[in-house]
Amino acid sequence: MSGKINEQLFSAHEHALDQEQTCPKCGSELVIRNSKRGPFLGCAAYPACDYIKSLSQNDGHIVKYLGKPCPDCGCELLLRQGRYGMFIGCAGYPDCQHIESPEKKAEDTKLTCPECGKGHLIERKSRYGKVFYACDQYPSCRFAINNKPIVGECQSCGFGLLIEKKLASGTKQQCADRKCHAYQE
Repeated sequence: MSGKINEQLFSAHEHALDQEQTCPKCGSELVIRNSKRGPFLGCAAYPACDYIKSLSQNDGHIVKYLGKPCPDCGCELLLRQGRYGMFIGCAGYPDCQHIESPEKKAEDTKLTCPECGKGHLIERKSRYGKVFYACDQYPSCRFAINNKPIVGECQSCGFGLLIEKKLASGTKQQCADRKCHAYQE
């Protein structure tokens, strides 16, 4: 052992010692326990009583003041760290419940969906962070492609959309129809 002291663990313990020491469910003593997610307060009567209280700060603490007004109430918007990640929230919380995602909005490619003819293709991100293009009429239209769409018509089948395909030999245009996928001249 190198003898390094984990300051975060000690501050969590000191924070826990300042709290009430009895379980609100059964009245037993609360003790500090450790899990893979860090220290927490747990009831000493466990497993008869399963009360636990987190010691981590997942309460939406402020990361940065953005200096922009809230569109609902005019208070300042704040970048906050919450239980499920970063979000933009109003400084007037709880009176104003306005929240936004810090992610950029989906970009419209201004291309009409070749499958339904009503919607437009928009840039989206998968849950793994990969960019794809899908119809904004989802779920009624499920058209989606993985490569960047290009205005044009397939020389082989006449499908109304092409995609930009990057190959080792360079960038080529390919038919966006799943049945065709012909490369264009």
